[in-house]
Amino acid sequence: MEDQEKILAFMREQAYHPMTVRELEEAFGIKDSATFKELVKTLNALEASGEVIRTRANRYGVPEKMNLVRGRLQSHPKGFGFVIPETQGTEDVYVHANDMNGALHGDTVLVRVEKEAGGNRLEGQIIRIVERGMKQVVGTFKDETYYAFVIPDEKRLGKDIFVPKEAYNGAVDGHKVVVNIVRYPEGRVNPEGEVVEILGHKNDPGVDILSIIRKFNLPEAFPEDVLAEAEAAPDEISEEEISGRRDLRERMMVTIDGADAKDLDDAVSLERLPNGNVRLGVHIADVSYYVREKSQLDNEAYRRGTSVYLVDRVIPMLPHRLSNGICSLNPQVDRLTISCDMEMDANGNTVKYDIFLSVIRTDERMTYADVRSILEDKDEALTEKYSRLVPMFEDMKELALKLRKKRMQRGAIDFDFREAKIYVDEEGTPTEIGFRTRSIAEQIIEEFMLAANETVAEHFHWMKQPFMYRIHEDPNAEKLMAFMEFITNFGYSIRGKGNSVHPRALQQLLEEVKGTPEEIIISTVMLRSMKQARYDAESLGHYGLSTEFYTHFTSPIRRYPDLIVHRRIREWIELGNQISEKRLGYWAEQMPVIAEHASQRERLAVDAERETDDLKKAEFMLERVGEEFEGVISSVTSFGIFVELPNTIEGLVHVSFLTDDYYHYHEKMFALVGERTGKQYRIGDVVEVRVANVNVDERTIDFEIVGMPKAGFRGSRERTPRVIDGRGGDRKPTRGKQDRSRAGRADRPGKPDRQKDKKHPAEIRQKYKDRRKAEGNTPPRRAGSGKASSGEEVLPIGAGEGDTPAKRQKGFWEDLVKSKKKNRKNVASQAKRKRR
Repeated sequence: MEDQEKILAFMREQAYHPMTVRELEEAFGIKDSATFKELVKTLNALEASGEVIRTRANRYGVPEKMNLVRGRLQSHPKGFGFVIPETQGTEDVYVHANDMNGALHGDTVLVRVEKEAGGNRLEGQIIRIVERGMKQVVGTFKDETYYAFVIPDEKRLGKDIFVPKEAYNGAVDGHKVVVNIVRYPEGRVNPEGEVVEILGHKNDPGVDILSIIRKFNLPEAFPEDVLAEAEAAPDEISEEEISGRRDLRERMMVTIDGADAKDLDDAVSLERLPNGNVRLGVHIADVSYYVREKSQLDNEAYRRGTSVYLVDRVIPMLPHRLSNGICSLNPQVDRLTISCDMEMDANGNTVKYDIFLSVIRTDERMTYADVRSILEDKDEALTEKYSRLVPMFEDMKELALKLRKKRMQRGAIDFDFREAKIYVDEEGTPTEIGFRTRSIAEQIIEEFMLAANETVAEHFHWMKQPFMYRIHEDPNAEKLMAFMEFITNFGYSIRGKGNSVHPRALQQLLEEVKGTPEEIIISTVMLRSMKQARYDAESLGHYGLSTEFYTHFTSPIRRYPDLIVHRRIREWIELGNQISEKRLGYWAEQMPVIAEHASQRERLAVDAERETDDLKKAEFMLERVGEEFEGVISSVTSFGIFVELPNTIEGLVHVSFLTDDYYHYHEKMFALVGERTGKQYRIGDVVEVRVANVNVDERTIDFEIVGMPKAGFRGSRERTPRVIDGRGGDRKPTRGKQDRSRAGRADRPGKPDRQKDKKHPAEIRQKYKDRRKAEGNTPPRRAGSGKASSGEEVLPIGAGEGDTPAKRQKGFWEDLVKSKKKNRKNVASQAKRKRR
């Protein structure tokens, strides 16, 4: 590793130019053969990983100095794609479908930047596939008798997987299967695969969610060695484990979570101090004590990265033995924790803090609903039941409101979007779609966790220790300028310095538009102009929260970065300034790698959760085709408008369904505008829609506008054109592309229906050969003999007995020359008239 870093650093120097192996040998002063062999091995390893490029002249250099970009390919179902560079801050590179060079979605590739596409977008060509990103594919098995295809669930793959007969392994038509790709595509050839797992028939209950789990490669069952380590964890803590920790078992504290939560990893306490301040305590389960570094539990937690919350199940990061057992802060039992005590004044400012190892015993396991009922509904029964805790809850409410007010004043952006909660029955069928509430109870926990995260992050920033931060970078200047231009359509404007805008200005805009018709459209477009939050080894600030320092400290049971933060806190508490330089160097090297991996796993989990939500929403609407709803336009594109219903379900009104006019997309206005009527469809407009179609496999819902003229205008598809063929009769009505079926193919004379006959390709070829042979031996029909009999060849008009191929060819060229002369004569005549 050190040799690789040394070589890369040398090649990245300003004065470096591509060198051969011998030149590198001289540059590094290598004298013996053993060291030379190590140099060659290192260069080969760097070349294999794509970090170093070897030119045709056998010279080595780094990609960035050769106009190359290394990154991950993100494909589109239509064939093109974008290469997302590994280097932060580098622009994505657009790749045309013809420049893919066999690369598939998810591959790590090297792309040569060749030109700038439209605007400032970079465009390039993939020259090398460094690593294949997709080794297994989940899809629907389609049997073709002598071979089969697997139609991938991941539409961005772009190609079906060919499966030979011997690789079926028990799969039948309609099965959801997992296939290993054994041969990757070359040119236009499809990838070849082998069935390795049969999930069940695509219509069986539970197979849909299982397919998504396999598609995103989410691990379900824990390996045996991981479970063995988890089982070795004790059920109770001992007195020896308590020694060296601060004892907080006498302090009043509670957990506040959802009613169905089982992994209770955070507890809160609040007490008034004699000086008039309050002491807020945030106590997090000490998971790092039980999940030791580089243990089997730690390796598995790193691989998973995060817990994944699907509609009907949770895929945990840690085994339930830990997450629901010794690491869960259950009431009235002793638990090991890491605590952050913050002393705050009357304005909510932190004047003193302390981070330490502790042992606690929570008084009650509270739910959000109960705390909300006590504080807002003043429920008498609950107030009496928890009378000892009610004064603390009232103080918590007061402090949470102060912290929120302070956060809003400094410029934190608060997007108040509704979040759907889908309820399913035992078979996984969606029965109801509700909303996740955000009451004062949720706000209390949210504000307290934010305060603890900021305190811990700032502490380690000033300690100059390697650490894991949660960052949210400033918005892209171009997107921000486009947003500022967009809001001028509604009479709003934002002031900023240069291309930057303080988040306080954006939050003030959200407060200004709250309750107005344009609230949804402005909030949505603002959110789309933001970058995604991610993990990083450097403290680059959090734009959305308007804070310089932020981390994730409060959920080590379900997020691996939080576990790393706990591990660093424990090391600092136990060793202080005695941490060796070697250990600090190790953390400095590993933090960026862990941060990048955790960010990728988080995005993967979010995509999986979103896809399961979309799947169940589509199933929910399947029984409601033809029903009418009132919705709000949530997005406008060149191909139609997306409409969101009150239950958060979203569907598309395709532009072809807008039959009362021709509509053009105005990008700056985010609107479709009618060419003749001037009618507009914009984000935030309320429309009446009817459910026209639901495709569960594609997770799509199609709407149509209620009251829109039915098809028949603008050459509707429902009209069947009558075609005159010029041979004394009418042709049969032509079918549109979407209406052509296998039955239609069977009606064509001389075209056998392969899907119906299921004949071997050799038999079909022999049949065509026999027919062509029979046709070749049949004499041509004489003129005036009436209709052609069966098997006769129909000659073109003007052909007779004396006609030969040579004469026909000569006649063709004579006619062509005459037509060319005639055209030149007409052109010359027109020119003479113009001169006159």
